[in-house]
Amino acid sequence: MNQSPDHIMNEVVKAAEDKKAHNLVVLNLKGISLVADYFVICHGNSDTQVQAIAQEVRRKADELGVTMRGMEGFDTARWVLVDLGDVVVHVFHRDEREYYNIERLWSDAKVVELV
Repeated sequence: MNQSPDHIMNEVVKAAEDKKAHNLVVLNLKGISLVADYFVICHGNSDTQVQAIAQEVRRKADELGVTMRGMEGFDTARWVLVDLGDVVVHVFHRDEREYYNIERLWSDAKVVELV
């Protein structure tokens, strides 16, 4: 079943929140980037939490029938990138999040208000 990027984004946000992801931000990249429609950015406070968030996002994608294009960084748990095509999820370890500050790199993107 083909899911809309908006629906996928909302569902993976819920999945990350289920694992107590911190400082969750969604950037709307429509019309800004050809890479994806949304970046979901969050962090965990430990390697275990980072991996749990990434696994839950992957599980939710499977449940939705969304093809995961790739997952990188899972073993080191410093910055896990989950590529779901139109939605890319970045799960940082707290220590790495500030260092990479990808929200600043994409500062022209609109921040999606999460309810």
